[in-house]
Amino acid sequence: MLGLYDIENGLLVEKAGEPALLRVYVAPSEAERRRLLEEDFLDEHTLASSLDPDELSRLEFEPAHVAMIFKRPRNQTLGGEARLEFTVTSVGVFIFQDKLILVQPQELPVSIGIKPINRPMSLREAVLRMLYRTIIHFLDHLKAINMMVDAIEKEINRSSENRHLLSLFTLEKSLVFYVNAINSNGALLQKMRNNAGKMGFSPEEIELLDDIGIENEQCARQAQIYSNILAGMMDARVSIVSNNLNVLMKNLTMITICLQVPTMVVSIFSMNVRLPVPNDNGWAFWLVMTLSALSVAGFMCLWRWRKW
Repeated sequence: MLGLYDIENGLLVEKAGEPALLRVYVAPSEAERRRLLEEDFLDEHTLASSLDPDELSRLEFEPAHVAMIFKRPRNQTLGGEARLEFTVTSVGVFIFQDKLILVQPQELPVSIGIKPINRPMSLREAVLRMLYRTIIHFLDHLKAINMMVDAIEKEINRSSENRHLLSLFTLEKSLVFYVNAINSNGALLQKMRNNAGKMGFSPEEIELLDDIGIENEQCARQAQIYSNILAGMMDARVSIVSNNLNVLMKNLTMITICLQVPTMVVSIFSMNVRLPVPNDNGWAFWLVMTLSALSVAGFMCLWRWRKW
């Protein structure tokens, strides 16, 4: 699928036909791949890497363009319980003198800003702003993950169901992927900074690149902190679930014993043998009920005394 855009006042504006400053390919078809290889002279390996979600971020210089691959976050719903999984995907950006080509395996929103600006924007600045929006996207997902973890913690304290722990394991796995992706983007930004002159960045664009690098470093540190906290507390949460199950089993056992003690008293007086109390006496029933109540009270006192 092909999307065409122009840049007007610092914002992307969709176009109906070519020519366009930005061409966005989503899971390109075989015909679109042939066009990218034969007309735009993209490297076949780099194009395939743009569609590989496990590919690391990197920067390459070709004779007619600059190729880069960076990581973007994405979320998807799993199963019938509407459980969210946060993953990462790769996006390929190919910078020419007069156009940009974006190749991504899934349909993701493309943005270079949310506020209009009253000055021309170069293609290189558009790429930098695209990277900045990606960092903001990562930060939004980290906040969402942290809120989900807090909500699941409250559920774990009340319930011992496995689905809550499975949700935590899924979020922990997502954070590991996020840490790796953000660090990979950080290496890409550092390489862009080292080759700023070769890429033709202006002083203003270099300053923007430095700011983006700082933002990405802070994002990576925040993701690492969340990952370490979640990983370090997983054992404690498993222990809480086990302790809740032990408390539940203890309470059920106590209830069972409380029911068995008066049942034993009633069973003794129900035996078909000679008993101290004749069955035809009117007060025999109340005697049995009183003994049953006393047995329950005695067991409860023993329970509290032994602190079971």
